[in-house]
Amino acid sequence: MAAHPSTQNEGGAASGSPGSAVGAHPGIAAIRTLALVGPAGAGKTTLAEAMLLQAGVISQAGSVEKGNTVSDHELLERRMQHSLQTTVLQFQHQGLRLHLLDTPGAADFIGQSLPALEAVESAVLVLNAQNGIELMAKRMMETAAARGRTRLIVINKIDAPDIDLAALLAQIQSVFGRECLPLNLPAEGGRRVIDCFFNREGQSDFGPVEAAHRALVEQVVEVDGDFVERYLNEGDVDASELHAPLEQALREGHLIPVCFTSAKSGAGVPELLEVFERLLPNPLEANPQQLLEGEGADARPLQASPDAAAHVIAQVFKLNVDPYLGKMGVMRVHQGTLRKNSQLFVGHARKPIRVSHLFMLCGKSHVEVDEALPGDICAIAKVDELHYDAVLHDAQEDEHLHLAPLDFPTPVHGLAIAPARHGDEQRLWDLLNRLVDEDPCLKLTHVAQTNETLVYGLGELHLRVMLERLRESYKAEVLTQPPRVAYRETISAAAEGHYRHKKQSGGAGQFGEVYLRVEPLPRGSGFEFRDEVKGGTIPGQFMPAVEKGVRAALDSGVIAGYPLVDLRVVVFDGKHHSVDSKEVAFVTAGKRALMAAVREARALVLEPIVQIEIAAPEAAMGDITGDLAARRGQVNGTSSLVPGIITVQGQAPLAELSSYQTRLNAMTSGQGRYTIALSHYEAVPPNTQAQLVAAHQVGDEDD
Repeated sequence: MAAHPSTQNEGGAASGSPGSAVGAHPGIAAIRTLALVGPAGAGKTTLAEAMLLQAGVISQAGSVEKGNTVSDHELLERRMQHSLQTTVLQFQHQGLRLHLLDTPGAADFIGQSLPALEAVESAVLVLNAQNGIELMAKRMMETAAARGRTRLIVINKIDAPDIDLAALLAQIQSVFGRECLPLNLPAEGGRRVIDCFFNREGQSDFGPVEAAHRALVEQVVEVDGDFVERYLNEGDVDASELHAPLEQALREGHLIPVCFTSAKSGAGVPELLEVFERLLPNPLEANPQQLLEGEGADARPLQASPDAAAHVIAQVFKLNVDPYLGKMGVMRVHQGTLRKNSQLFVGHARKPIRVSHLFMLCGKSHVEVDEALPGDICAIAKVDELHYDAVLHDAQEDEHLHLAPLDFPTPVHGLAIAPARHGDEQRLWDLLNRLVDEDPCLKLTHVAQTNETLVYGLGELHLRVMLERLRESYKAEVLTQPPRVAYRETISAAAEGHYRHKKQSGGAGQFGEVYLRVEPLPRGSGFEFRDEVKGGTIPGQFMPAVEKGVRAALDSGVIAGYPLVDLRVVVFDGKHHSVDSKEVAFVTAGKRALMAAVREARALVLEPIVQIEIAAPEAAMGDITGDLAARRGQVNGTSSLVPGIITVQGQAPLAELSSYQTRLNAMTSGQGRYTIALSHYEAVPPNTQAQLVAAHQVGDEDD
């Protein structure tokens, strides 16, 4: 195997060195795939570094603060001291091949974290012992459960001062269920951990290990009637005999193991690797990947088979642009054996692609391999047809296979962006499309009426990082305008509109006349177009042109320049000319008739209302709820997952949340965090609508 250029990591040994990162394939049963998930600051990257050190992949552990970890290898990640993308860490240890995905914890980058769950058997939730359960932890655990992933919880930083680990374990069981049981326990004040599954002797910081051992065994044997009977008759069962029921309990979520570590000191890290190796499922033991064949309501559920001899099915869960290899697709092989120089189809494509090079990844290092088995995570490069969520296969009958889509948050923070230098518009558009390809939570659009390019993301940090990547990675200098809110327009009454387009300039002219009616639809219904023309007053061949004109008006808006939604358009009459009628005439007539109807239909401007969750110290709750109320928000409830920390659930107009993190920092001395997700659209207050309409009219005059 030939190592890719630049394989030396700053932590010490080369990540592609023989016997550490990639060796001879040990077989499917020896594969473990895991995603480290959880909130920012939990120590996921530091824990990954500690495991690489323990496995001998690196000779010295790097640190996030020094910017020399294997995971956070991008310059921007090092500078910000935060993971901004999911990094694949592939290495071998004790005869096993481990694929470890280190995911970002900030809510703004959940578009990187959620897809990682599609590529693994096990989701490893890492919690900061000082912070307890945070919002991101709940989201990732819920998604992992819904996707059938084995779940394991790691409590990190167990040697931090002034923590109550027993209270945190009780809180975990309260929030995530009584099936959360410790596989090991801290001892000697967090300086080491002691196993309580295979071992029943000893004293932990929680007391004798015997009670925890019995609780684990009882939980596992519950899934197997024979073992239950043995346990009742004999009083105990040797844990070494419980592999099959243990895997069943993990698959069914009947057991969610809890482990304790200190990534900084290394306490519990060897034991955690042993848990991965001895207890967590391999691809043959885990819940099979669920696939869908076909689209919509007719889609039929199927299961991928982790059979190396079957035809190939793989899924791209991450795209990135490598400086040496260009566009790279990182994928999980669900079925079959993917070989170098083989041919694959991408989704519905009829023309196959050739796998010229096949790579295993460890941070920024790429090691070329000859094949990948079911369960392996690998990458191919220089294939323009690849896209996020693409299913790759080597059999034409699999062209309609796909995974159930993940429930990503809707990007609602907008930014108008333009090149600093005239003439760079196309290059900027290409670069933005590249970034959007890599991140399913970025959205790019161009508003023809204002000639603006708009990028939408999940928050201020999300957009700021996008801008930094443009400047640092692609040397693109850009100009931005303040964040834009994704307003919409709609109507509140039925009305009719008419337009007659007639143009004569010598020779053949243009003629088209359209009568139509608009009717409001319930929120979220979108757009409906109906042709109710009788007697051929508008010939059928011109109706697509009428609809094209209507849709053009919908896209550009009528009263305030925002897209029109939730209405039905019924074309019921018109006129044509046997010589002068052309498609372009009916496009214009359709657009103008729609605009005339909307102006008579009591048009409204709608604004996005978001669900907001705020976690902050209890003492700041009065300031937070008062601030929300002053910004047209409302509080729907509060809860307390961590002593002294209150979570506020509410709704607020997105327009009122500009720079909200700055305000939240001021109210909470920097301790508050929040997440938002689009809830619905509702009408803006009359004074706001008047301002938006007036601003649009001024823009029209300037044009």
